[in-house]
Amino acid sequence: MTATIHHLFTSPGHNYVGHHGKPPGGHPIEEHESIELVAGRGIRGDRFFDWKEDYKGQVTFIDLAVVDAVRGHAGNPALPASAFRRNVVVSGIDLNALVGRRFRLGGVLLEGSEECSPCYWMDEACGKPGTEELMKGRGGLRCRILESGSLRTGPVTVAVASSRQAKP
Repeated sequence: MTATIHHLFTSPGHNYVGHHGKPPGGHPIEEHESIELVAGRGIRGDRFFDWKEDYKGQVTFIDLAVVDAVRGHAGNPALPASAFRRNVVVSGIDLNALVGRRFRLGGVLLEGSEECSPCYWMDEACGKPGTEELMKGRGGLRCRILESGSLRTGPVTVAVASSRQAKP
């Protein structure tokens, strides 16, 4: 199967994690043509690189269709895909079907660990109440990186394992 990677993002710091009851942080979100994924560690240069041992969200994905749905909900067609704070914006992949599965995206072996559930910050980040609710069940995918490699924007081959792996 072929999918498309539309955007690749990293951020050097946390704008929402650890900010409950306080304003969000102001760390920039940087867009890249390619990113380096390091097995067991995360994306080089990202806020979650070496954050926790065996962290479930070493790389995160969101479907471009969800980004577009939120743009429509917010009445803001120019809402940047970076507002969602996911690393990889894709199309052509059923992200929810990858929870608990190993899959190869290009040359990188990943394991879908869990849904990337939206939180109350989504309403603020996207500028419209109800965004968190709209994204429930469609917030994206958190993954562990099992083999190092790089991702680039553009078409990419996806190979999914035939059976689900045991959940950790």
